[in-house]
Amino acid sequence: MLKRNYKGYIYLLPALIILGIFVFYPIINTIIFSFDETKASGFKFGFGSYKYLFTDKRFLTSLFNTVIYAAIVPIISVFISLLLANTLVNLKNEKIRGMFQSIYFLPYVTSLVAIGIVWSWLFNSEYGVINYLLSFIGINPINWLGSPKWAMPALIIFAVWKSLAFNTLILTTGIASINPQYYQAAKLDQASKGTIFREITVKLVSPIIAYTYMISLIAGFKVYTEVYVLFGGRTLDGAVSTVVRYIIDRFYGDQDFPLAFAAAVVLLIIILTVTMLQRFASRNKIHY
Repeated sequence: MLKRNYKGYIYLLPALIILGIFVFYPIINTIIFSFDETKASGFKFGFGSYKYLFTDKRFLTSLFNTVIYAAIVPIISVFISLLLANTLVNLKNEKIRGMFQSIYFLPYVTSLVAIGIVWSWLFNSEYGVINYLLSFIGINPINWLGSPKWAMPALIIFAVWKSLAFNTLILTTGIASINPQYYQAAKLDQASKGTIFREITVKLVSPIIAYTYMISLIAGFKVYTEVYVLFGGRTLDGAVSTVVRYIIDRFYGDQDFPLAFAAAVVLLIIILTVTMLQRFASRNKIHY
């Protein structure tokens, strides 16, 4: 068997070497040195970093914020993206469809730093457009980027908007690939638009929905750039501190390498666990 497939293994070898050097080797090293208690030259095995990690208020706050972010953003983003994709596919006018596709795809091809600057202006508590619009319905100005109470909602709004482009593109492709005969048969049976959307569109693109949600969920746990471009170096008393931010601060700021490695390992375990649970839970809900 091995001799018969040796050519296939040879073709895979370059990719396996690259993965081994740049992915598996760093992961193994991170796991090993997360148990180092010397914090200097040499190596002394121990669980000190992990014990400290789960008593560190900074880490627990960062973990809580990350879980909240990852629990909210992917669901909202995928749901809105699904509605947008369905609307775009059903647009009859090709020019209007092309215009809207260009508009919603702009965030994906625009620098995240530039987008963050624009949103910082939109969220500005004194002259921001969002507060200006809220004033029409009698809501007082909100200090979106300076108040720990409103920092996470501002981050979630920004992250959902940023992720719509990619998610909508993927879901639009999936919906457009559905055989039109299903819709024609449903219309002959006088099914409502809501029924067609639930029973045909959602079920037939459920694998793509699951894939999009999975990607968004993993990105949610690794969130850092969105926080940095929107709030700079501020954490607002930990209100927008995330696990990745904690790892970077411990590694580059405090130079506590074992603790940073331990936090990275915990994050890896959480992502793997949540991903496996999500795949198991959605197994009976996905139609291939």
